[in-house]
Amino acid sequence: MSYHQPQVSCIIPIYNVQDYLKDCIESCIQQTYKNLEIILVNDGSTDNSLEIAKQYLKYPQVTLIDLKKNFGVSIARNCGIDFVLNKEKLITEAMGGGASPYRFYLS
Repeated sequence: MSYHQPQVSCIIPIYNVQDYLKDCIESCIQQTYKNLEIILVNDGSTDNSLEIAKQYLKYPQVTLIDLKKNFGVSIARNCGIDFVLNKEKLITEAMGGGASPYRFYLS
């Protein structure tokens, strides 16, 4: 009898955490649970966090969402949750005559 593991989404809001980010992401990647996706949400970091996060796009279970400015941890979390819940329909809209404040990096 085979057991189906439900998909688990690990959402990691990122804001200027370059000193801790590698350990956090590595911890998620090394989990033994196989049906795990990791959603990294960069919340307008001004340090090296975005560059560190981009290094993990080589893993198929990692997705990176880059918010172009800092909206706060609640918005970053909600953006990750929205992505998980609406994967099959990624919708963006113009804001203030410009492009969406989100940049998606899909592995």
